[in-house]
Amino acid sequence: MSKFYDVIVVGGGSMGSAASYYLSKKGKKVLMIDQFAIPNKYGSHHGHTRMLRIGYGNGGKYVPLVKESLNLWRELEKETGKELYKKTGALTVGHSESRFVKEAIDSSIQYSLPYERMDAEKMMERWPGIQVPSHYIGSYDPESGFLLSEACIQTYKEEAMKFGADVFENQAVLAIDVRDKEVHVTTPNGIFSAGKLITTAGAWIPKLLQPMELPITPVRKTIGWFKPSGERLYGEDFPCFVFDTDSIGHYYGFPDFDGGGLKLGRMDQGYDCDPDRVNRDFGYYADDEGDIRTFLEHYMPHAPGELVKGAVSMFSNTPDHDFIIDFHPEHDHVIVAGGFSGHGFKFASVIGSILCDLSINGQTTHDISFLRLNRFANMKSS
Repeated sequence: MSKFYDVIVVGGGSMGSAASYYLSKKGKKVLMIDQFAIPNKYGSHHGHTRMLRIGYGNGGKYVPLVKESLNLWRELEKETGKELYKKTGALTVGHSESRFVKEAIDSSIQYSLPYERMDAEKMMERWPGIQVPSHYIGSYDPESGFLLSEACIQTYKEEAMKFGADVFENQAVLAIDVRDKEVHVTTPNGIFSAGKLITTAGAWIPKLLQPMELPITPVRKTIGWFKPSGERLYGEDFPCFVFDTDSIGHYYGFPDFDGGGLKLGRMDQGYDCDPDRVNRDFGYYADDEGDIRTFLEHYMPHAPGELVKGAVSMFSNTPDHDFIIDFHPEHDHVIVAGGFSGHGFKFASVIGSILCDLSINGQTTHDISFLRLNRFANMKSS
């Protein structure tokens, strides 16, 4: 007789691996399934690092979640003895009318976070590798930094397995059959059953849950690592950064902390894509490297040296760029988490904990009201 699970988690990326860890730690029988290896280079978590900003330009409503998320990452470090988070500080920069910078400052004030408001002269004096117009402003958050993303997922997988979770890698989900009190998930290796289902399959969620017509658009994105020409300008003393420019777009990046190059990506733009057919060759489009190199030439003129490497990933964007965490509208034993819109990884720890709470208790103490599906009701009816 096949094993019956308490929870099947479809998708073993950032949120899925975290949810599997917290559920198995609480003694639940968990099966995590992913069509690729865990971690992998096909979803949205590869590329070595992900930023963790506390003063939050994407909306102050996220600050309580990111504060708890950092606490949980540190607990995981303590539990496992692994270094998963590096505190470098984070600098949010933009033109004088930037809503993104204003929100980073306002959220810092609202939640009494340490921050430093800076003008262009002060930024360039502290970090000589930066060059910005005189009307630019910045907000420096000394407590922020970055997570080692693949190491985080690997750790969650290993710890979940230690607590008894089953992990099926390189197994595509062929069908999901939701019944009144259980779910059946079909893979090439068989049909697996559980009382609850959590779907955290990133860009593939709209395909897996097609009848829901989830408002999630997969977008092809690129990141590049550049060898700086200026010695030590962008090394360990340099912060993570987000730039909301008034001329060439919205960018984010990381210091050259290990000699592998300064890492840079673009938050806006990109190409809508089918996750099963997306072109994963960096350089296929001229702007794969062109956009990010142009940014460096304008704002970090000693950084755009040799391209060390480039990579392609995906964002899963919602219309408002806020996440989706909710129950299936017709099945309260099915939970959906997706649409993380390029700024979700830092929250994986707390979202994993929330998904665990929703699965076991049907509710969570965290405020996720702004992440519910009902906010899209008007969009569907219009």
